[in-house]
Amino acid sequence: MALWCTQTAPFAVQVVQGRWFTVFASFLIMAGAGATYLFGIYSKEIKSSLGYDQTTLNLLGFFKDLGANVGVLSGLIAEVVPTWAVLLIGSAMNFAGYFMIWMAVTGRTAPPRVWLMCLYICVGANSQNFANTGALVTCVKNFPESRGIMLGLLKGFVGLSGAVMTQIYLAIYGNDSKSLILLIAWLPAAISVVFVYTIRTLPVARQPHELKVFYHFLYVSIGLALFLMAITIVEKQVTFSRAAYAGSASVVCVFLFVPLLITIREEVLLWSQLSSKRTYNNHPVWTPPPSKAEGRANDDASLASEQVVVVDSQNGRTGDPMKDTEEKMSCFLTTFNKPERGEDYTILQALLSIDMGILFLATLCGLGSSLTAVDNLGQIGESLGYPAKTVSSFVSLVSIWNYFGRVFAGFVSETLLAKYQIPRPLMMTLVLLLSCVGHILIAFPIPGSVYIASVIIGFSFGAQLPLLFAIISELFGLKYYSTLFNCGQLASPLGSYILNVKVTGMLYDNEALKELAKKGLTRSDVKELTCLGRHCYRISFVILAAVTFFGALVSFILVVRTREFYRGDIYKKFREQAEAAEKQHEEKEIALFM
Repeated sequence: MALWCTQTAPFAVQVVQGRWFTVFASFLIMAGAGATYLFGIYSKEIKSSLGYDQTTLNLLGFFKDLGANVGVLSGLIAEVVPTWAVLLIGSAMNFAGYFMIWMAVTGRTAPPRVWLMCLYICVGANSQNFANTGALVTCVKNFPESRGIMLGLLKGFVGLSGAVMTQIYLAIYGNDSKSLILLIAWLPAAISVVFVYTIRTLPVARQPHELKVFYHFLYVSIGLALFLMAITIVEKQVTFSRAAYAGSASVVCVFLFVPLLITIREEVLLWSQLSSKRTYNNHPVWTPPPSKAEGRANDDASLASEQVVVVDSQNGRTGDPMKDTEEKMSCFLTTFNKPERGEDYTILQALLSIDMGILFLATLCGLGSSLTAVDNLGQIGESLGYPAKTVSSFVSLVSIWNYFGRVFAGFVSETLLAKYQIPRPLMMTLVLLLSCVGHILIAFPIPGSVYIASVIIGFSFGAQLPLLFAIISELFGLKYYSTLFNCGQLASPLGSYILNVKVTGMLYDNEALKELAKKGLTRSDVKELTCLGRHCYRISFVILAAVTFFGALVSFILVVRTREFYRGDIYKKFREQAEAAEKQHEEKEIALFM
């Protein structure tokens, strides 16, 4: 018994401190970080409870998108505080923002002013960036050679989070969309608090079967996505009891925890390898992986005594004293002295580069149009005469195919890049062209076309984010990735404001006012503006399709500019640094047991 405890306790510590457990914990955090995609379900409650018109509701949608995509604050905070602090700040913001919205919608507080509701939803949605910065950036730095796959998986779980949380809220609260807002308030915050100390950057290491493990994670997530799709279709056809909803939510939770079994399996293999290598007096000796602080201390000591170049696990750069001296120069003095693509840009160098400007414009057009479509799905279904249950299935379909788009973009773009040196921006161009088809199907609807449009828009919307984040990491380096990837999506809320509030919302309200005029009524005669018919969104989505097509053309310019860069071995330096770190670690192990 004592021997069993002696072996089990160190192994449990190894599991919790390992890179794979960080990935598992990040999956769960990401699965709760997509509350913004559920806006289409509970937006109707906000509109009816507080008496908003469509323009005001779209204004709320804009502030939701603004909070979800303006992550510069979380990126800058992550540069100066540990990851656990970033996650705690995010969980507090998530609970505060959505809890106050729930209080207002349920009448527990006096109806707040519109600007205050905008503030609530902006704060709640902004918490998503803290989860992204804490979990996503950490995993990319821990697995720099598999960043496309890592981004696809993590953002894929965010894409599934809408459908996941829908099943959980149906099991806990029943078909009550007001209670969904309460679930959004406490569940993501609780997940971040539970795993707050397990998300951290670790020394870069390479395992020969690393890609195989990622594919196992992929298979589990695909199984979860297929189950969610099937249960969404069944719920549309059959009236579920509370017990049936509880059963479906339980299956979802099982899928979410299967990656933990894969994590334990990998740590068992690693434990066996360590036990065979590390022996002393014929007994296995376990040494825990070095903490971040210990790793840096060991690196500093090694540099002082042996003048060896080591790997900085935070940014993938070497401890070269000459480079350290250059980094101490003012960032303003080096703004226009940009390094080559793939090297570590400063924040100003990246933001003022032509490549970032092209990405900004393509993101404004692509993600701005997609967010507008997602936010208006509830009203689109209503205008075309679909029942409420069917409208919620549109939102779930967007969430599920959002996932497929993200993992597809991550895995396929990584494969095409590794085998054929196809530039990742080329896939961005193709995804934007596909998105145009979805917008056209809504502009000119036929029976059942909204289902197809939901799939296409969800897929293309999901594929854009991993591609954007991966391109930024490849072109501008990982040193300031926490800030740069958040800056990269700043164009999304700007595009959402222009296309959602100033175009789609106003055009919808104009069509609704025309219908009132035909009935001899005015705006003051009705509580909320509602438009029914195919004409309600026609002009809006023709405009969205045209804007998205322009974004595809802009994205193709980046393909031409970066084709030579992607023909090279862009991950070579990370392999060399990992090999150097492994060699140094082996030398230390040999010295330890000599």
